[in-house]
Amino acid sequence: MLSIKRVPTVLSNYQNEEENGGGCGRNCLGKCCLRGAKLPLYTFKKMNEKDLVHKDEDRQGFFLDTLLLGEWEDRMHRGLFRYDVTACETKVIPGEYGFIAQLNEGRHLKKRPTEFRVDRVLQPFDENKFNFTKVGQEEVLFRFEESEDAEACYFQNARMDSTNSPSVVAINVSPIEYAHVLLIPRILECLPQRIDRESFLLALYMAAEAGNPYFRLGYNSLGAFATINHLHFQAYYLAVPFPVEKAPTRKISSVKGLSENEVKIYELSNYPVRGLVFEGGNTLEDLADVVSNACICLQNNNIPYNVLISDSGKRIFIFPQCYAEKQALGEVKQELLDTQVNPAVWEISGHMVLKRKKDYEEASDDNAWRLLAEVSLSEERFQEVEAYIFEAVGAYEEVEDESNLKETEEEVDAGNEGPFNPVLHGNEECYVLQ
Repeated sequence: MLSIKRVPTVLSNYQNEEENGGGCGRNCLGKCCLRGAKLPLYTFKKMNEKDLVHKDEDRQGFFLDTLLLGEWEDRMHRGLFRYDVTACETKVIPGEYGFIAQLNEGRHLKKRPTEFRVDRVLQPFDENKFNFTKVGQEEVLFRFEESEDAEACYFQNARMDSTNSPSVVAINVSPIEYAHVLLIPRILECLPQRIDRESFLLALYMAAEAGNPYFRLGYNSLGAFATINHLHFQAYYLAVPFPVEKAPTRKISSVKGLSENEVKIYELSNYPVRGLVFEGGNTLEDLADVVSNACICLQNNNIPYNVLISDSGKRIFIFPQCYAEKQALGEVKQELLDTQVNPAVWEISGHMVLKRKKDYEEASDDNAWRLLAEVSLSEERFQEVEAYIFEAVGAYEEVEDESNLKETEEEVDAGNEGPFNPVLHGNEECYVLQ
């Protein structure tokens, strides 16, 4: 068994409590307290092809964007975070892709050591270890569920159905960036950290409902620096493009989605971590079906991986990786280990969260590239994994005469965005969003 001493990131204020204590005694997200409780509820409607085309002038219509920011700021004012992430220094590193460096010294403090197994991507849920049912209800921003009447609505106070296992959006108390939250699908089902189609589609809907190109969701499998074995996605705002979003790509395949429309598969070119990019399809269901099948393939073949959901749910990156395995085998250079950086989805995407001032001051394009290169599979191994995925999703290989590199350097001016509208408050009412 491969295992390494891991100091897990604290995602909830209740994570450090004794795990075998008796009773609850507070409003948690477990069955003991959640049944019959009243929590804010945001319901989304299914989107068609037309709904997925977002124009700048339509930005004011994305209520989820405003709601999430307002509720997150409320929890910040209430002192629920372990540190003030807005005080963390951040800079763009000069270089070809503009890696982003952040000095976040508070993120690795006061954590309890655990044994973290890295040679099994699929591990059973263990109710005796920390999981999100132990989170306090004050850390929840709202429930996020599909609408029953095909309209997007927000209820300030909605009573829980006794038979329902809600999907919730909660704060990450050790945030990396502004509005860092967790999406926890069907929380009472106590699902282990493994992607399924329904949960992945939920994550795409959250990205689409926010409608903000600066809001991305990420996923880390076990063995790829997930620290909690309870199904969850992470998300936050970063008002600059991620370096991986600007990297050139080469189309290598395509596959028909559920609606018989083509989902295109690209391979990253000239980026330190080898990865695949999925785009296209007429609906979110098209993309969710193909990408979730790819993720399930990786899980079943015991291949650790990370996922980035970009462009309001219309562009998905998958990164098979091997850093934790190399680390356990003693194959990572000490100078990289000394940085204490665990390269999960955000770091792989180019947002380097650094824990030592020395590393922040010496941050460079070369240093970022050197670390991420250790994450990547070899070319030979990557081609093997790619073949597994092609078989799982029913893709076929395309050979092109030219390199057909696709540049994706879309410039977005954060300064031109106006202030967000205030969050609506009130009793149990339905705000219908047109």
